[in-house]
Amino acid sequence: MNIATASDPAIAGPHDIAVDNESLFDLPRPAAECRIVVAMSGGVDSSVVAALAARSGAEVIGITLQLYDYGAATGRKGACCAGDDIADARAVADRLGIAHYVFDHESAFREDVVEQFADEYLAGRTPVPCIRCNMGPKFTDLFRMARELGADCLATGHYVRRIEAEGGPHLHRALDPARDQSYFLYATTREQLEFIRFPLGGMPKTQVRELAEGAGLRNAGKPDSQDICFVPDGNYAGIVTKLRPEGGIPGAIVHAASGKVLGEHKGIVHYTVGQRKGLDLGGQPEPLYVVALNAENREVKVGPKRMLGVTQAILKETNRIGSVPRNEPLTAKVRSLAKPVAVTLEGKLGNGATCAIRFAEPERGVAPGQAAVIYAGDRVVGGGWIDTTTPVAA
Repeated sequence: MNIATASDPAIAGPHDIAVDNESLFDLPRPAAECRIVVAMSGGVDSSVVAALAARSGAEVIGITLQLYDYGAATGRKGACCAGDDIADARAVADRLGIAHYVFDHESAFREDVVEQFADEYLAGRTPVPCIRCNMGPKFTDLFRMARELGADCLATGHYVRRIEAEGGPHLHRALDPARDQSYFLYATTREQLEFIRFPLGGMPKTQVRELAEGAGLRNAGKPDSQDICFVPDGNYAGIVTKLRPEGGIPGAIVHAASGKVLGEHKGIVHYTVGQRKGLDLGGQPEPLYVVALNAENREVKVGPKRMLGVTQAILKETNRIGSVPRNEPLTAKVRSLAKPVAVTLEGKLGNGATCAIRFAEPERGVAPGQAAVIYAGDRVVGGGWIDTTTPVAA
């Protein structure tokens, strides 16, 4: 294996990259006296974390959670925690000479993530199952397992940074903005942050792949995970209607301003706030977008782009990481790929409380069911689930 530590005097080739393993894992004692548990999904990121952990000199144990029935995803590259991915994790562990265990969490995952995903779509909301997964199996259960195994820390392949500061560790965006996954980890608790490590948060993806090649990992060129792991073909509505057939019952497409019925939709689960494609409404004077969903009446409400703007969002089940700065501007992301926008926080954030964020400028496409994650610079302050929004016209 050609992963060199920062102290190695010679770096012979393109796959030999100096890495300070000691600082990556922030171990409480000399590495030889420590145990690191690595969450291994079978992807290149977590595999490199396992390689770095093994190179540190600590005892390393890899854990893979089988989260769903992987029959449909077997052989599909770019999935997560299923089929070939479990085989890849096992092969990496064998290559590194570390212990590896697979735990069946399919029932818990289905109940906590998949069923809730279907219920949210049925209620006219747009869920983020990756956050639910992190709040449940990936962190809560792995955290418990790692503690039971006597680990000094749990390491994952997420692209975020854990930075020690006054009062304890804080969560920051990854240095590579294209890889940052902080949006999906806003619900991380302070207790979890004390124990979890994110060794890749300061690296670009290109370096991670070079490290994988240097370590001789068979998944060095494996594609990144795409879509949602339990939706192997990207057809979210198909999964939802299979679990909740009533989600495919047709209903009316209504103009949000006039109340006029413009057409019929094929089931509310096919639509989300901000959507334009798939409405099949010809002959309209201007482009129309989904501006709201009324699940009770099975109505899809549409309107021109200006009607997408909202001034405020109510957040529920909020979490706070560290303190909320008093004199530092705050920003928020209301979708994983959205740019952070200026907001003010109204009410108490954290401990499951409900609060509000007010946008400095009207924000479009704010969908109930998504998460709003609040930042102070690069630091994650916290966030919550978007419950309701206030339109510009209200």
